[in-house]
Formats: sequence, C-alpha cells, structure tokens
Amino acid sequence: MDRLLDTVGTMEKIIDSDREAKHPSAWEYVLRSRKAGRPGAKTFIDLICDSFMELHGDRVYGDDPAMIGGIGIVEGRAITFIGNRKGANLKENVLCNYGMSNPEGYRKALRLAKQAEKFARPIVCFIDTPGAYPGIGAEERGIGEAI
Repeated sequence: MDRLLDTVGTMEKIIDSDREAKHPSAWEYVLRSRKAGRPGAKTFIDLICDSFMELHGDRVYGDDPAMIGGIGIVEGRAITFIGNRKGANLKENVLCNYGMSNPEGYRKALRLAKQAEKFARPIVCFIDTPGAYPGIGAEERGIGEAI
C-alpha cells in the first residue's frame, strides 16, 4: 500500500507543479483537463502494480477500449482497477473513441466492481472522461441504463 500512497503523492505534486496561477479559474481547470500528454489510467496502473491482468468485455455486447479494467497485484494483494482510457496518440485516441465510453464500457466497469465485491478486493478508479459517447449506436445498446 506504500507504493499506492507514493503514487498518489506523486500525482498531487504533478498537479501542484502545473498551476500557473495561485487560484486557477474554473476555465483554467477545464483547459488543464484537456491538456495533451497528461498521464492516463494505464500509466498509473503500470506505476502502481507489480503485475496487471486486463479483463475485457461486458458479457452482453462486446469490449470498449475506452474503459480499462482488471486485476493488479500491489505488494502481494489483489486490487481491482477501473479507469477511462483516452489514448496517448492519434491512433490510440481514435481506437479509444477519445475517452468517450460506450454502454459496453460502463457495463464492464460495473461487472468488475461486482466481481471485486464478491471476492472482497479493494477497487481503485481513475475517472478522466469527456462523457459518454452520444451516438445513435450507443443509445440503441442502452447507454442510459448502462450509466
């Protein structure tokens, strides 16, 4: 758990060092959240975990690359990790739908959370999303219910 706390401390230092103003406005926070090159969920999972096994699919329709989830080992303890994935370059951005999850992504996150509850594993969530995908296909597959 020390490594997890160290990573959280590192994340706080990154956020603090990025402040241009003493009291940023709401819009400055929005701009900062959209900044390219920010570390994502996968980056932090790789920093925290000794090993990580990504789990795929919602068991209804398919897998959503915009939602990463799985089981990581941290200091000998299994922990469930769930997070949004935006991608690090243009190819990954397109693959991950720019971080906009489809219904299958939200159902995958729920499935992993229920699995963690069943096996008494702690859950770490990384939330960094522009929102749900607003397309017709997502609506047809039940985005409202999945969220």
